[in-house]
Amino acid sequence: MRKFNYSKIPMELMSADIMNLVAAIHEYKGKQDLYIEAKPDVLEAMYEIARVQSTKASNSLEGIYTTDKRLNDIMNMKIEPKTRSEREIAGYRDALRLIHENYDYMLPNPNIILQLHRDIYRYNLSSTSGMYKSMDNTIIERDSFGNETVRFKPLSAFETPTAIENLSKTYIDSINKEKYNALLLIFMFILDFLCIHPFNDGNGRVSRLLTLLLLYRSGYIVGKYISIEMIIEKTKETYYEVLLESSRDWHKHENIYYPFIKYSLEICLRAYRDFESHTEYIQHRKLSKPERIRKLFDSTLQKLSKKEIRARCPDISISTIEITLLALVKEGYILKIGAGKNTVYIRNML
Repeated sequence: MRKFNYSKIPMELMSADIMNLVAAIHEYKGKQDLYIEAKPDVLEAMYEIARVQSTKASNSLEGIYTTDKRLNDIMNMKIEPKTRSEREIAGYRDALRLIHENYDYMLPNPNIILQLHRDIYRYNLSSTSGMYKSMDNTIIERDSFGNETVRFKPLSAFETPTAIENLSKTYIDSINKEKYNALLLIFMFILDFLCIHPFNDGNGRVSRLLTLLLLYRSGYIVGKYISIEMIIEKTKETYYEVLLESSRDWHKHENIYYPFIKYSLEICLRAYRDFESHTEYIQHRKLSKPERIRKLFDSTLQKLSKKEIRARCPDISISTIEITLLALVKEGYILKIGAGKNTVYIRNML
C-alpha cells in the first residue's frame, strides 16, 4: 500500500518559482484582513456571489448542470431540487455552507471527509453516500472517437479506508509541527486524496471542498469571496493535465508533485489578485458607482459582461450597471459586442 510521509518535502518543491508563488500568496494573506474590515457589506455581497459561482463551477466540472435561474433559486432555498443534478447541487450548497461556517472545528479526518461526501448526496438518498467505494475503480479517458484508455488506477477498495486514515494523520501531524509552509502540505494532501480516489463518485467535488477547508484552517480565506472552483473550471484542461502528470508512478512513490502544486499555487494567487482587484472600491470609495464602472474599463482591455462587472462591484445593482453601460456606449467610451446573454463590452480605443 502507498505510504504517506510529509516529514520531508520533495526537493522539487523548494525551487525558486514555487517559493516565489508561496511568498506572493503569503503577502496577499497579510493584507486580506484589511480588505475584510474595510467594508463588510461589500464583502458579504462578494461572498454570496462566490458561493453561487463555486457551487455551479464545481458541479459543472462533473457534468452536473441546471439553469442559472433554478441554480440561484436553489442556492437561496426558494425552490426544491427536482432532478438528480439539482439534488447534488443542493447537497454541494449545504456542504459548502458547513465549511464556511464551521471550518475552525473541522479537522480533515476520515469522519469529516465521509461527512462531506454524505452531504453532497443527502438529497439523492444514495446507498453509498458517506461511504468509501465498494469496488475498485479506474479513471478512464475517452477520445473523440470513443476509444477508452486507462488514465489512472487508484488504490483498491480494500486499501482505501486505511489509506485515508493514514493520509489524514500524516497531514495533521505535519501541519501541527509547522516545519513546512502549509500551502505545500495542503496541495500535497489534495493530490494524494485524488490518487486514492476513495469514493465511487464525487471525488472531485469532495477534493475541492477539502481544498477550501484546509486553506481556511490555515488562514487563507480568499475562497470565501472569490470562487476558486470557478478558476479551476476555466482552466480545467490544465488541471487535468497536471493531475495526470503528478499522479504518474504514484503507486511506486516516484510521482512528481511539482506540476500539481505549481498549478494549485497559481490558482490560489490568481484568486487573491482577483480579490484585490474586486475590492478596489477601498481606493475609489469616493467615486460614484458609474465612475467606478468606467474605471473597470480603464484598467483592462478585456471584454466584460454584466455578470463580470457585478462580480467585481458586488455592491452595485444590475439596474445601475445596465444604465451605466448604456450611457458609456452612447458616449462612445465602450463598444457593445454580441446580443442577449452573449453580450459583452470593451473599451473603445479609437
